[in-house]
Amino acid sequence: MNALPRPDMTQGSEPGPVPRVIAFHLPQFHRIPENDAWWGEGFTEWTNVRKARPLYASHRQPSVPLAGNYYDMTNPATRDWQAKLARQYGVHGFCYYHYWFNGKRLLERPCDEILASGQPDFPFCFSWANESWTRAWDGAQRNVLMQQDYGDELAWKRHFQHLLPYFRDPRYLTHRGKPMFLIYRPGDFPERNQMMMCWERWAQEAGLPGVCFIKTLTCFDAVAEGSPYSAAVSFEPWLTVRRHTSFSHRAACLLARGILRTGRFLGVERKFVYSYDRVWRDLLARRHGPDDFPGAFVGWDNTPRRGWDSMIVDGGTPEKFGVYFRQLLRGAVRDGAPYVFVNAWNEWAEGAYLEPDERYGYAYLENLKEAIEKELGDG
Repeated sequence: MNALPRPDMTQGSEPGPVPRVIAFHLPQFHRIPENDAWWGEGFTEWTNVRKARPLYASHRQPSVPLAGNYYDMTNPATRDWQAKLARQYGVHGFCYYHYWFNGKRLLERPCDEILASGQPDFPFCFSWANESWTRAWDGAQRNVLMQQDYGDELAWKRHFQHLLPYFRDPRYLTHRGKPMFLIYRPGDFPERNQMMMCWERWAQEAGLPGVCFIKTLTCFDAVAEGSPYSAAVSFEPWLTVRRHTSFSHRAACLLARGILRTGRFLGVERKFVYSYDRVWRDLLARRHGPDDFPGAFVGWDNTPRRGWDSMIVDGGTPEKFGVYFRQLLRGAVRDGAPYVFVNAWNEWAEGAYLEPDERYGYAYLENLKEAIEKELGDG
């Protein structure tokens, strides 16, 4: 058994503000008519999670939620349980994925109910998953189920007006006083600058100081400098796999879009299985700042969605996660980063979840909490 990595106790510059931990949150744990039509009656994310099987001898699949808690996100009790559990273990808020296709919404019911009911009383923001839905779960422009269409200024106005009640909600997370709005594919639509400037103006007309647009740094093409993004967040492990390992940017993008196939997971051909320790070590070498938010990941294994075309980061344990997360928090304090984003609260089909499971129970959450308490105290 590999020894745990030692915490890096070196001191950096003067500590900055105490960062808050935000977890990405997937709402695809309830039925919608579109998924029934595309994938079969009763489909939810749990369908993929349940059907996963090991692809090689040490491969840990399927993942099973603790006590068989295959929950439904339309149940208020589920949302209340998630928020209470997150708060108990040190998570400050959720970043919900937001699905908007030129006026067409998907998976919107949980967040609509959170807004209407005022419950749970737990901070949140949105990440616009602005890519097409496809049969390959990769956002590529083939086998498209729901096309991403950005529309014109009238369409942008409808989108902004839909989001305005959320932006005004006292629970909505802000950066430099502005409501935070992440964009998953920041370089995808050519008129983003015009749209963002319109939103900024409309926000100010509505009495807000503006909108804090945040680019998500993944394996996808980065946007050009000078765009009106106010901040950036590292989406891990994809950003580190792209930038800091031998896995090339082009290969990462091709794999993410389903163009590059992995072959068999046997011996030397296991070319898209990566070391948890190596990825975390390279991740921790990155510096951040007040407008550059570090990212963490619990694990990564998207075989429930992608099968043989998956990418796996192998070798993680709750204890390793705790050691590495503690180092990441120390770096965030050193660099003055106000937020740390964790991938993820409940990405069960991508092997990136903090929620308790049958294998480790609450151990990931316990190690998360211990790291927060040791590095941030009661701050």
